[in-house]
Amino acid sequence: MKYQLESKEVMSMTENALLSATNVKTSFRIGDDYYAAVDGVTLTVNNNEVVAIVGESGSGKSALAFSILGLHDRFKTNLEGEIYLNGTDLTSVSTGKLNQIRGKDIGMIFQDPLTALNPLKTIGDQIVETLNLHTKLTAKEKYERSIHLLKEVGIPRAENVHQQFPHELSGGMRQRVVIAIAIACDPALLIADEPTTALDATIQSQILDLLNELKEEKDAGIILITHDLGVVAEMADRVAVMYAGQIVELADVFSLFRNPLHPYTRSLLSSVPSVKDEKEMLHVIEGVVPSLPKMPRQGCRFKDRIPWMEDNVHEEHPELREVENGHYVRCTCYKHFYFPEEEEELAHVDTNY
Repeated sequence: MKYQLESKEVMSMTENALLSATNVKTSFRIGDDYYAAVDGVTLTVNNNEVVAIVGESGSGKSALAFSILGLHDRFKTNLEGEIYLNGTDLTSVSTGKLNQIRGKDIGMIFQDPLTALNPLKTIGDQIVETLNLHTKLTAKEKYERSIHLLKEVGIPRAENVHQQFPHELSGGMRQRVVIAIAIACDPALLIADEPTTALDATIQSQILDLLNELKEEKDAGIILITHDLGVVAEMADRVAVMYAGQIVELADVFSLFRNPLHPYTRSLLSSVPSVKDEKEMLHVIEGVVPSLPKMPRQGCRFKDRIPWMEDNVHEEHPELREVENGHYVRCTCYKHFYFPEEEEELAHVDTNY
């Protein structure tokens, strides 16, 4: 076991979820054809819950987040399925209504704070801009609110930072500012896209503590997009593992780390070094996530990256099925999966016996 999981109440999928996405399919136009980057994803997020979405680059994690927010270019993408936030279908509302929802009901913490912030505006102006769009506070109240937000996210000398520009702040400080903007209107749902990327361990820990406090104090639901399994173990209540546009495994965090089932999930966990076993051999996942035009649309999409497995262990039309209470897995190949290193070790033991 590589990760220390703290005890927490595990929340299950419910009909009264804060966010409910059903059969979401987001296709991008490349040339004259459309290719699905998100392909039939169903996911829920409850209040006071962190749902982590993990997977390699190109798995569709950010594409799903942008689909929820309606940030894709509508002339170059095709969105299918249903996405409900507190009963409102986000896929059918007007652009004007979406603009009211974004920032007010849904907050977004972008991956790169330097590009997310306007380099020509002060930190204070950028927080106030959000308050201008979604509140009727007076100018004095907006200033006081922006100072309060900066202090709430742990920024010292808030009055001075309020007057500074993004380039004058460190990476950790900029990330805190992005979080302050995201929570300015107390959104019910926060989407955090790689919020700790490129931050040192100390700042990363502070940012994660801050997100956890926001979840507890504001009863917010959080979608945490990350490739860092250590962050997942520390923060998540439930975990969705995405590969090639699909969720291949979905479970509460304890079940996923203690009993990972899908070959992709097991490969991800086995490719991370352990501090407990220096001699442990790491698994190297063969190949890469295929590009959209080359992505297989039938059968198990992870099949080509586990070539030592027989073809007949894969389903022709794999579906996400509940194999244990609250634990969902795609494709029956998980029943037959093994690492080639394990077979070599067994062969070595038999030879020396």
